[in-house]
Amino acid sequence: MNKKSLSERDICTKFITPSIVAAGWDNASQIREEVGFTDGRIYVRGKLHTRGERKRADYILYYKPNIPLAVVEAKDNKHSVKSGLQQALGYADTLDIPFVFSSNGDAFAFHDKTASGTPIETELSLDSFPSPEALWRKYCLAKNITPEVEPIAAQDYYIDNPKRSPRYYQQIAVNRTVNAIARDEGDNRHLLVMATGTGKTYTAFQIIYRLWKSGLKKRILFLADRTALIDQTARGDFRHFKEAMTVIKHKQIDTAYNIYLALYQGLSDNNDTDAYKQFSPDFFDLVVIDECHRGSARENSKWREILDYFSNASHVGLTATPKETEEVSSSEYFGDPLYTYSLKQGIEDGFLAPYKVVKVTLDIDAEGWRPPAGFKDKDGEEVEDRIYNRTDFDKNIVVEERRQAVAKKITEFLKGSDRFSKTIVFCTDIEHAEGMRAELANANQDLVSQNSKYIMQITGDNAIGKAHLDAFTSPSERYPVIATTSKLMTTGVDAQTCKLIVLDSEIKSMTEFKQIIGRGTRINEDFGKHYFTIMDFRNVTALFADPDFDGDPVRIKATTEQDDISNADTEANDEEIIDDVSGETVDFGDAERPDISILDEEAGDYPRRRKVTVNGIEVMVIKERVMYMGPDGKIITERLLDYTRKNIRNAYASLDDFLTSWKTADRKRAILEELEAKGIFFSALQDEVGADFEPFDLICHVAFEQKPLTRRERANNVRKRDYFSRYGELARTVLDKLLDKYADEGLSDLEDPAVITLRPINSLGTVPEIIKAFGGRDAYDAAVHELATSLYEAS
Repeated sequence: MNKKSLSERDICTKFITPSIVAAGWDNASQIREEVGFTDGRIYVRGKLHTRGERKRADYILYYKPNIPLAVVEAKDNKHSVKSGLQQALGYADTLDIPFVFSSNGDAFAFHDKTASGTPIETELSLDSFPSPEALWRKYCLAKNITPEVEPIAAQDYYIDNPKRSPRYYQQIAVNRTVNAIARDEGDNRHLLVMATGTGKTYTAFQIIYRLWKSGLKKRILFLADRTALIDQTARGDFRHFKEAMTVIKHKQIDTAYNIYLALYQGLSDNNDTDAYKQFSPDFFDLVVIDECHRGSARENSKWREILDYFSNASHVGLTATPKETEEVSSSEYFGDPLYTYSLKQGIEDGFLAPYKVVKVTLDIDAEGWRPPAGFKDKDGEEVEDRIYNRTDFDKNIVVEERRQAVAKKITEFLKGSDRFSKTIVFCTDIEHAEGMRAELANANQDLVSQNSKYIMQITGDNAIGKAHLDAFTSPSERYPVIATTSKLMTTGVDAQTCKLIVLDSEIKSMTEFKQIIGRGTRINEDFGKHYFTIMDFRNVTALFADPDFDGDPVRIKATTEQDDISNADTEANDEEIIDDVSGETVDFGDAERPDISILDEEAGDYPRRRKVTVNGIEVMVIKERVMYMGPDGKIITERLLDYTRKNIRNAYASLDDFLTSWKTADRKRAILEELEAKGIFFSALQDEVGADFEPFDLICHVAFEQKPLTRRERANNVRKRDYFSRYGELARTVLDKLLDKYADEGLSDLEDPAVITLRPINSLGTVPEIIKAFGGRDAYDAAVHELATSLYEAS
């Protein structure tokens, strides 16, 4: 047998798989081939989208399901034994797998990431592949998994559906947390940072299930700060706990259960009758705190009282946005994260939706507004003479025309995309949300008249709106479509099909900003949700430039035992607690500051602060700019044409270089796909330059300053050259129709072999008849290739 002639797949079948099986690995339960572990990044081009390639490992070997031990990369025998090692190491780093192999069918190159005092890379013969037990022993030694810990570390996951298992990053988070708690190395506080939409609750369920089933943790408390979070959790993944689980309501405690779900407000009422004190301090073995940035980081918060009371239990904090200010630190309480899975990584892997940004600047925001002498508000009172700026609008002063302009731009955007795209409009406070609901209703009279629930105010004080929150978040419910809100929907709202997020509120807190962006990051392919748009009226998206936007949490709190941090909760420089009604920072004196969620539910109890309301002011849009996320995950901040020119010239030094590549390419679409992967937005360029221009002309025009031709002009130039005369009547007609199709729809159909099965080509004859008219398949392919080349010849 000549190994050099075998394909990579043949090498796997004949040499690699038999060697692994012979070493004792079970082919049914421990060996997985062609394992795709990402979904492939979603690339957005205008209103279109496509997925990139999934990352795929040739082999992943498991000790038990979801406990991966090794990656094996296969190559054909024309490659060396080690040629797949670097590729496999990249996969292993992502997947947190310690053992890495490469093979070409002659032997195995072995990279041992756990090696200490021994060579890190060795070569093994085909019959020397290590057994599952051998690698498991090395794994346990490296992870400090003792014989006492081993049964817990090896505890099975809960699998109710064979098609659903933890994604790779969930698997890493679960395994690291379970192992850390099982080892009990003196630190019982642990933090997981996972971007919104990446399945923190499912991850928490698997952690709790494995620790509970192993017998290490018998009673578990799951804490959250919003009823919606508790309800979603109980109805969702935690439902599998069945009769072992209870939700604590009305401070009624029953100690007969194993799993308890509770609001921290429901366990505490600021006096000696706190419900959590009905449990003994040692009752719970494990406390899991969802959205732990919301309270547990504060040293004198009620969450901390509860955690301190159950201090002997293991504490696991879950958050997408760890809070790190000079006064408040999530990581100081929980320690550095056991694992971080960021928004950027989630988008890159294709598990989270990418986004583009539409920044709208109003003249009144950019320049400010000063009332003329003697100018009176709608109540007939003279308006204070000063310059009002963006921070004043809708907080201290209401400019009705500004609200109308915002409503008009939102409506304009939806009319240009999909008027039934679920939309959240984040406002300054409840009054602003109420006012924007009215302005949006006026701007969308046609749809509101058909169904008044098209636009609804969903805020803490509005019982009717809150009652429709579930309908808004449900993919199968059409109404409400647009929700105006202030704080209520910033977190804990699983809006899977939200396609538009509107920012019309001054947001200075990175934590709040991340939470708001998280409302749009979920993907729902069944309902056409693949990406979302952020419409920014307040320059909030300037926070994208902050290095902390998507980095690991950094502990910056620096205090000593003598430092007085009694006023730490003021947090004026981070996340001020805002009265949802008045928009004012709430002053609670010596009392504990309630969480935002309490303000949402009790907002109706706060007196409304009078705002000045004016009208008769001209408000104009002075700048509107669409921004895109580049292939590096960063927002592109330069002009689209400048960005495109730079990227094309990085790929092609001159026009001649580009034309040579284009002319010699068998499939010209491949060149365009390569440029798209580098961040060239052809559909956006068409919006700026002209929809009738092909990507070829856009490239030549934007990057090399050539005059562009429309598709129809190019098609007519080919006809003028009498290009068809050498063919028979049917072949000439087919080529003429292909030119028409190119003029109408572009290059993609022309290069598609199936084009002759599409209208109007298929009306000219059957596929065999059309192929025969050219003298056979090869002749037909050559004719189409020549036609494509002729389209792009110099005019």
